[in-house]
Amino acid sequence: MRLWELIAVTLVATRLIDTKPNERRRHQRVELTLPGRYMLRNRHEFPCWTINLSPGGIAVIGLEKGLIGERVVAYFNHIGRIEGMISRNFENCFAVTLQLRTPKYEKLSQVLAWLVNHHTRSVADNRLHERIKPFRRRATLATADGRQYRAALTDISILGAALNVDATPPIGSSVIIGQTPARVVRHFATGIAVKFDDKLTVDNFDVDIKL
Repeated sequence: MRLWELIAVTLVATRLIDTKPNERRRHQRVELTLPGRYMLRNRHEFPCWTINLSPGGIAVIGLEKGLIGERVVAYFNHIGRIEGMISRNFENCFAVTLQLRTPKYEKLSQVLAWLVNHHTRSVADNRLHERIKPFRRRATLATADGRQYRAALTDISILGAALNVDATPPIGSSVIIGQTPARVVRHFATGIAVKFDDKLTVDNFDVDIKL
């Protein structure tokens, strides 16, 4: 069976599997399929997809399950890098107990909350509003604490933008991109995505736009 066929079958089958009952009682799990990759102690990387997640643990479909108690380092879209320990193997999947410090735990909680509350609406927005790659990519990010960071715009729409920046202001926090007020809606590996407080003017929206 090919990998993507295996993923489809396993995702259906595991909806009814309680990966770790005690952990589920402490942390609400979110059913999301996010692509990623992970590395076991043999230092080989494998592609994977999440089945469900919480700030305390994650269930994953992967090519190599590893051993119970084995340390795992993984990277997932929207979440970034996480570490944990394999706590259970089942079918073609494994469950990982996450080992997060308080700031990372709180950040993951925020990201999961945003994904649940806004992911569907965000996808719809992306379909309705064209995203372009601006000619002027350089920008400045100012955070609520007064700090400023150099940033590079990767794409932009009249609703928001994505930018590469060495900063991770909390989800929902206010920022200013150039002179444009916005709010952080997502973190990714190299930066953040923001939603503008006010939509950009359609008449002036083109590759030469300057925030």
